[in-house]
Amino acid sequence: MILTVTLNTSIDKLYMLEALTPYTVMRVKQVHNTAGGKGLNVSRVAAQLGEPVIAMGFVGGFNGQYFESLITEPLIRKAFTPIVSETRSCINGWDQSCGRSTEYLEPGATVTVDDVACFLTDFQRELQQADVVTISGSLPQGVSAVVYEKMIHICNQANKPVLLDTSGDALRHGAKAKPTLIKPNTDEIGQLLGSVPETWDELVNAALELHRSGIPKVVLSLGAEGALVACDGAVYWGRPPKIEPKNTVGCGDSMMAGFAVGMMRCLGVTEQLQLAVAVSAANALSMSTGGYNESDLDSLTPKVEMQRIQ
Repeated sequence: MILTVTLNTSIDKLYMLEALTPYTVMRVKQVHNTAGGKGLNVSRVAAQLGEPVIAMGFVGGFNGQYFESLITEPLIRKAFTPIVSETRSCINGWDQSCGRSTEYLEPGATVTVDDVACFLTDFQRELQQADVVTISGSLPQGVSAVVYEKMIHICNQANKPVLLDTSGDALRHGAKAKPTLIKPNTDEIGQLLGSVPETWDELVNAALELHRSGIPKVVLSLGAEGALVACDGAVYWGRPPKIEPKNTVGCGDSMMAGFAVGMMRCLGVTEQLQLAVAVSAANALSMSTGGYNESDLDSLTPKVEMQRIQ
């Protein structure tokens, strides 16, 4: 069982636009609503890969009720902690003329200290059933940056693998607790080390430095170039084939799901990396956020180039 945590849940609205033209009235051609937040994308992809999921986080108000109604996958069990404040909405305006998006991310409703205490109680209860835990995304207003650090300590004490994907203070504090895996991009790895790696050697050395600090797996997300993984004193590179992406939103979360599923299945690090890179690329070929076409995944997986760097 994979337990996913999304403290800053949202209703994600994908607006399909012929062209995104600022400061004008734009007619939306299509709207796609999904239960969003990074951990929900992880949940959907993990469930699509065939693994049962417990989805946790905060939901509130009428938006929260609608949010939960959007989660229809039978392998996802909802275990959200209710709050009074309304669940946020986030908008992705997709410009069909150039294949690029503009995102508008609401900050999230204020969460109280009591809400956090209730969630941590719920988390410790559900953790007993989990084999792997993923913690994803930003924090809602009112939640301390140390909350992920606390949760990682709880997972470590329970001997549960925990994967962290966040940024800023939440990443800095979370990394201190030594999660099983972190998945920074180049900017986020700069937040941890004080400078952004620019050359290939700097990227490899940055991943190794964080790995040697006590984090078993450091995944450096490289976008279209795939990902580097520092693990067991070595560095591996998984690179997807060239594709024409349709929607890159949720690709990083799909990669996170691939690693979580790989750990569930006790795959080796290179097999985990291959699955994670392939499912991330498959997500980019789909207009859904946190989802893929089975045929794309089947086609892409054997085409992922795997290489040991050192």
